Amino acid sequence: MPIGSRRGYDSRTLSAAERRRATMSMQDVLSLCMIVKNEERNLPRCLDSVRGLAGEIIVVDTGSTDQTPGIAANYGAEVIPFDFTIVDFAAARNRALDRASGRWILMLDADETLVPSSGAILERLIAFDENAGYFLRRHNRSSDSQSPFTDYVVRLFPNQPNHRYRGRVHETIDASILAAGGRLLRTGISIDHNFVSDPELRRRKNQRYVEILKEEIGADPSDDSRLDFLAAEYHQLEMFDEATAIAERIARARPLDPRAHFFAGVYHLLYTKDLPRARADLNQALKLRPRYADAESLLQLVDERERHARPR
Repeated sequence: MPIGSRRGYDSRTLSAAERRRATMSMQDVLSLCMIVKNEERNLPRCLDSVRGLAGEIIVVDTGSTDQTPGIAANYGAEVIPFDFTIVDFAAARNRALDRASGRWILMLDADETLVPSSGAILERLIAFDENAGYFLRRHNRSSDSQSPFTDYVVRLFPNQPNHRYRGRVHETIDASILAAGGRLLRTGISIDHNFVSDPELRRRKNQRYVEILKEEIGADPSDDSRLDFLAAEYHQLEMFDEATAIAERIARARPLDPRAHFFAGVYHLLYTKDLPRARADLNQALKLRPRYADAESLLQLVDERERHARPR
């Protein structure tokens, strides 16, 4: 079934009466929560995109030195200063959740805007009032002319005390929603994400995030969820040996996860050029998931490279 049409969630199924009821109640039930710093250029576009949907706006400011707090206040937001001396994005987001009074939470960043056609779908989801967190389709566009890409992020969820973010960086709320008995579902709601990308700033940010993630992993070695983000940071820094080592660690931590073995195989094949280990990883992925098309395709590439490597 197409995204956005599950159980009648597509905005086209809304009757006029349902739309009126949803609109009348939206501002009573929806809180928009944000964390910001020096976002005076982006914040008005973000807040304009959700005008009329959220009856409450909670903005946690982590140290702005521009007009961001005043702009937020002019839109009727409650602005909460937050000490960000110790980088902890989950704590900042959770501070916003602590203050929110709506039954539902919409979490946005200042450089994101809600696509206009998504408002009706959002209204419908809230009217159903399910115990679920919803993935929004995010269209990412960088200022450095890289190709746009799409990902999915959980940004709409019920306001419950046990729904809280975790992770000082790459913070997520998914696990807490599942732990509380909720589900995670995709929707047709879309947001645009337009961000400035400076390669040197990005590199320094990657390096900071590596250190923070290593601290988190050291504090709780049993939590392998942070390893995925650490591998991604190493990859962006083009530290492929380090990324490969983390991919191997993920596969050991999740021996029954075919994707973990597949990605270890990807690193051994494409980055460390270790064909025997790549073959072993990909075969294990196929053992766990027969007819795993991506693994089968890469095994063919392993065969081809081994043929070329044989002496003639």
